[in-house]
Amino acid sequence: MFSGSIPALVTPFRNGAFAEQDFRDLVEWQIEQGSSALVPVGTTGEAATLSKDEHFEVVRVCADQAKGRVK
Repeated sequence: MFSGSIPALVTPFRNGAFAEQDFRDLVEWQIEQGSSALVPVGTTGEAATLSKDEHFEVVRVCADQAKGRVK
């Protein structure tokens, strides 16, 4: 059963490229605010417009930054 805050994250871009540090900052902020889990590249956002490689990179960065602190 899910509980708590589980936000769908926006994927920041700068000049048409994934803004990794901005995204890491967002992940960190969400964890600091008490999010229980995170949803990178969810279906309500830009997931449909990302390439397979971009999609993988966003998920990888999210997991790397979260370091197991959320689900």
